Amino acid sequence: MHKGKTQKAVFIIAGFSLAMLALSIVCLSFGGTSIPFKETFLSLIGKNEEASDLIIIQFRLPRILAAILVGAALAVAGAVLQGVIRNPLASPDLLGVTGGASVAVVAFMTLVTGYSIHWVPVIAVAGAFLTALINYVLAWKKGISPFRLVLIGIGISTAMGALTMFLLISGPAYLAAQVLNWMTGSIYGTNWTYIEVLWPWVAVFIPLSFLFAKELNVQSLGEATAVGLGSRLQLSRMVLLFFSVALAGAAVGVAGMVSFIGLLAPHMARKLVGHSYKLIIPLSAVLGAIILLLADLAGRMLFLPLDIPAGVFTAGIGAPFFMYLLFKRKAA
Repeated sequence: MHKGKTQKAVFIIAGFSLAMLALSIVCLSFGGTSIPFKETFLSLIGKNEEASDLIIIQFRLPRILAAILVGAALAVAGAVLQGVIRNPLASPDLLGVTGGASVAVVAFMTLVTGYSIHWVPVIAVAGAFLTALINYVLAWKKGISPFRLVLIGIGISTAMGALTMFLLISGPAYLAAQVLNWMTGSIYGTNWTYIEVLWPWVAVFIPLSFLFAKELNVQSLGEATAVGLGSRLQLSRMVLLFFSVALAGAAVGVAGMVSFIGLLAPHMARKLVGHSYKLIIPLSAVLGAIILLLADLAGRMLFLPLDIPAGVFTAGIGAPFFMYLLFKRKAA
């Protein structure tokens, strides 16, 4: 990439990173109880002695951090998946990955009494990996074709949705509201335990995805070219799918079925910085965090005193955006 374009892209990433930090402060200050920015800042540096300190540090800050981590994880998972499949319409939802995570978590919630939150992301990742493995095995035919991967993924996703509803209906009635709220996609009620569980997955697999950005760039040139340039195509696809599934599964385990961020953020990043995954991945992470922060803020503020799940807003934006992209590709 031309040096000037690279510098411009770095400035764009830095600008959106600053916007994310500013938005985080806004989200910390606004809610059912609005808190002055000064008190918010003093709480963050440990010098606020007002009653608002408890609201900011114990309730809002873990929720904001969860939004950042979940949004970034889903966005990077989507970016990696789009690179592997070479299709900007791909997302973890499409391959049934989030559906598998959902089935595993709903089964865990309904069948295990007194479960620990520490196990939920692990169970979600296990379900996501099992679904991805089934997809991979069924799609294998002298190697993996992205087209077969998508077609089988759509079928698996539909089956996982039906199985999730079966588990929900057949499970205890008192868990229905909790499970439905989780399935919609919400970071309501997240605390520091959720952050402790989620951050290692994000801290490990987003940097690893960035390190494999060069491989994604090579694969974007086509299978024959990638092999000619020395890419171990099937092995690298398996590794990259592993990264994507781990990120998506961990995010679903904490926030539930927050949809379309894995589609929206990478597409926006590609429009802003071009087609190099060394730039797409970091910008996707920042944009994913911003989208979920905005969705959560809207859920908290627009319908007070109700707290609407953030997944309602991401789906409301993502569904028409997906249709727009679909029709645009057909027209092209």
